[in-house]
Amino acid sequence: MAKLKETLFTMAEPLAERLGLELVDVELTKEAGRRVLRFLIDKEGGVTLNDCEAFSRLLDPELDLLDPIPGSYDFQVSSPGVERPLKKESDYQRFSGRPVRIKLFAPLEGKKVYEGILQGLAEKNIFLEVEGETVQIPLEIVAKANLIFQ
Repeated sequence: MAKLKETLFTMAEPLAERLGLELVDVELTKEAGRRVLRFLIDKEGGVTLNDCEAFSRLLDPELDLLDPIPGSYDFQVSSPGVERPLKKESDYQRFSGRPVRIKLFAPLEGKKVYEGILQGLAEKNIFLEVEGETVQIPLEIVAKANLIFQ
């Protein structure tokens, strides 16, 4: 599954960039008994329905050629939303100063979930201000990180 997502991301990222968009993530999930292949795109100021349509039109023929998933599936292009995931190292710098939630694979100092103000990333460590204290979280133990809407 990870290899498939990586292949799809590698194929789709240059297409997004051609439209001035950032490919945030590729999700392959099951919803209401159907497989869903979802591409999350973003850009400064947020994406519009026209952005989603343009990316979808560009991506659809490439998916047909690649035929990455046997059988049927729903294909969607959408915004990551206000609580967008932080996927790339550059996201931790770009969204510095914003509130985030970080879930870990294993406990760090007895906790698996941290919420606080993102202070950035240095040497593969996330710096997070939590209740006035700075917590250093190794990037390698992060299972999921996303912005928090307030």
